[in-house]
Amino acid sequence: MIFKQIFDLRDMAIKINIYNQKAESVGEMNLADKIFGVPANRNLIHQAVVAQMANRRQVLANTKDRSEVRGGGKKPWAQKGTGRARVGSSRSPIWKGGGVTFGPLKERNFTKNINKKMKQKAIFMALSDKVAANNFVVLDKLEVEDYKTKVFVGILAGLGKFFSKAAPSEKTKVWNDKKAKKSILIINDSKDEKIKYSGRNIAGVKIINLENINVVDLLKYKNLIATVQAIKNLEKIYVKN
Repeated sequence: MIFKQIFDLRDMAIKINIYNQKAESVGEMNLADKIFGVPANRNLIHQAVVAQMANRRQVLANTKDRSEVRGGGKKPWAQKGTGRARVGSSRSPIWKGGGVTFGPLKERNFTKNINKKMKQKAIFMALSDKVAANNFVVLDKLEVEDYKTKVFVGILAGLGKFFSKAAPSEKTKVWNDKKAKKSILIINDSKDEKIKYSGRNIAGVKIINLENINVVDLLKYKNLIATVQAIKNLEKIYVKN
């Protein structure tokens, strides 16, 4: 009986309000507990973040060793009789313009591997944290009629009442709160050019599609906005009946 109760609790859904772009409540929906009710594991999240950042890293620094430096094929002077130290090539690391000893090389590999299920679970933990901290807003849909940043800022201003210090004021429509920078991540259900270009110049806002969801962005931005369809697609992919 006890095991059955635990199993039922795991399958419980989390209720959350749905809002329109005018910040008006238009209904409720259930969030899958397997995605939005996962307890945090700091070690796993840290491992996922380190792996993602390492895989993003580009190898920029590169030096040449003595075999790659141009010139130096001829012996600078005779081995004996000059009174100077013997030397075989001007490409020697002790010469100016010679090779570099133990310098950074472009062949360095910073990539780190992480299990696919571990990566997914880290994302679920980050999503669960947004829900638990009340930093998650669900929109029925996200669309604009034209390429207008001002309109998009107005939408965020209306939703700002759900976030503490996260959106511009409704009067000025200006993002003037320094503490609000890098604070809103928006997950849209599909690629929308109007949404993309209307919101890309707003400081502190990043718009991604469902296929680009990642643990670094979820942790970097304090607040999360997602459409109903994006959540349904996410649950369709990861929640197996």
